[in-house]
Amino acid sequence: MGTQEQTILKVLVGSQAHGLAGPESDADYRGVFVIPTTWMFRLDFTYKGLRWTEGQEDETSWEVARFLSLATHGHPLVLETFLAPVLTADDWGRALLTLFPSVWAPQSSYEAFVSYALNQRKKFLEKKDGRPGKYAMAYLRVLFNLRELLETGSFTVRTVDTSLGETLRQVKADALTTGQIIDAGERLLQDATRQLPRCTHKPDLDAVNAFLVRLRTAFLA
Repeated sequence: MGTQEQTILKVLVGSQAHGLAGPESDADYRGVFVIPTTWMFRLDFTYKGLRWTEGQEDETSWEVARFLSLATHGHPLVLETFLAPVLTADDWGRALLTLFPSVWAPQSSYEAFVSYALNQRKKFLEKKDGRPGKYAMAYLRVLFNLRELLETGSFTVRTVDTSLGETLRQVKADALTTGQIIDAGERLLQDATRQLPRCTHKPDLDAVNAFLVRLRTAFLA
């Protein structure tokens, strides 16, 4: 399948995908790549599951096995990658996207989303990078997406078009107090917590492993 890494999926994320971009907003991307299987048989092989480039366009990419491992642990940025606007995808990338129902489990997703949201809240309260609004919106958005996921089995990336949209616009315009933002987040967290025991979704890890076997075999050639 070649002698170099191959990108199988690239999606748009960040404010452009959330519908909250302004004139100053950068473009952010996430991707999934595959390494040739033969690389794994080398004596000096060291697995690198992540690449990151920063500039006018920021892109975070995961090697497919690392990507799927994080997905099965409910990593919110990885699960969002499954649902974000697709820029490029080959046959393997499109097959990867169909695995979304197979990778996520309610409890691990709840724990990962809440942990991520609370970290964003901490950055918001600390006014990290002088951009508290950025972290406040991420705090609310991730909890809203968690509630959606547990209720419906999926979630909306373009959050500006959801019932949370007006709140996010107010945060972006600096029209809400710190207390109002925290209260909104607590309500979303309570909603998600109530929804968790009602969510009966089960992942299909056999399907995920079968996909990886097919892919590694194809990339062995």
